[in-house]
Amino acid sequence: MAVRSAEAEWKGNLREGQGTMKLGSGAYEGRYSFASRFESGTGTNPEELIGAAHAGCFSMALSAGLGKAGFNPTRIHTTAKVHLEKVGEGFGITRIELETEAQIPGIDAKTFQEHAEGAKKGCPVSKALAGTEITLTAKLV
Repeated sequence: MAVRSAEAEWKGNLREGQGTMKLGSGAYEGRYSFASRFESGTGTNPEELIGAAHAGCFSMALSAGLGKAGFNPTRIHTTAKVHLEKVGEGFGITRIELETEAQIPGIDAKTFQEHAEGAKKGCPVSKALAGTEITLTAKLV
């Protein structure tokens, strides 16, 4: 199977330093800093990238599960809110809130919710983050 890579470089101390993160595919490269991670500064942060990965993985897993069940989704839009909070002497990702809206012809709300919960539990990123509370709000539109 595939092996994906990414890299990061940090220069300087924690508060005044800065860094860059780059995807191995070259599709994204961005700057990050203490301010972009722990405050409201310009740039990205690891948690934002985890959120993008989780939203993308969940959306694909939901589409796959629906397809296996005979449903053809028109659109699945997912947002992931990754909570970085003080935990003891350090910081931790304490919670990820997945919010998804989907257009799926011919599906009822109960079946949709079952598939959404299955995707939340089964997507590889959810499995990798199993030590973190993951919540899901799923809505048909």
